[in-house]
Amino acid sequence: MRVPVVRGTIQRRILVNYRVDADVVARVLPAPFRPKTVGGAAIAGVCLIRLAGIRPPGVPAALGVASENAAHRIAVEWDTPTGPREGVYIPRRDTSSRLNTLVGGRLFPGLHHRARFDVEEGGGRYRVALASADGVTRVLVDGALAPALPPDSVFGSLKVASAFFERGALGYSATAEPARFDGLELRSLTWQVEPLRVDRVESSFFEDPAHFPPGAVAFDCALLMRDVPHEWRAHEPLKVGRVAAAPHR
Repeated sequence: MRVPVVRGTIQRRILVNYRVDADVVARVLPAPFRPKTVGGAAIAGVCLIRLAGIRPPGVPAALGVASENAAHRIAVEWDTPTGPREGVYIPRRDTSSRLNTLVGGRLFPGLHHRARFDVEEGGGRYRVALASADGVTRVLVDGALAPALPPDSVFGSLKVASAFFERGALGYSATAEPARFDGLELRSLTWQVEPLRVDRVESSFFEDPAHFPPGAVAFDCALLMRDVPHEWRAHEPLKVGRVAAAPHR
């Protein structure tokens, strides 16, 4: 049995976004997913999210749990009997919470890996670093609030970027079974993003030349969300007949 819904508050969510060669992304995506593109580029990145008060409906917020979490994600489309869908494919989730690693993929969708997070924030600046216990994931983002997106962003405006990521609320995560993906939808009860200037960004996933050759990945923009009431809703797992090899499990 799985818990179908949990709710809480997103205290801080940073979306670090890259433009990636669409052909390269297509090679690392498992079936049935294909890259969702903007201006000819695939969009991928890292979501760094601090959650608080996470609990099932009916449980007081004071009894909820808090955690730092990271998800590497790729914007995707896939076909269903009722037509195309869009969302994100998540090859890897990391968390500071021992509870998340225990219940993720069991009581609630999404296999999580344990990681150490170092966070500094204040005065409009944000620095989030993580290193996973298994040595697979390393991420660093250091930046500050900004008045606008970078001038070379493929989105062109904050409004366009906001709409793109709001539509990508449904994510399917890699599991221990290559042909099965856990479905989880983020329902933000309010939606507002702010531009974040990034002074330094690192990701072991996107810097891995075995999957992303030099020149295939470029930083595009970063967005910040704060103090968002939300729900996580479980979806039925997506099961497919064939898969392609996917990295970073």
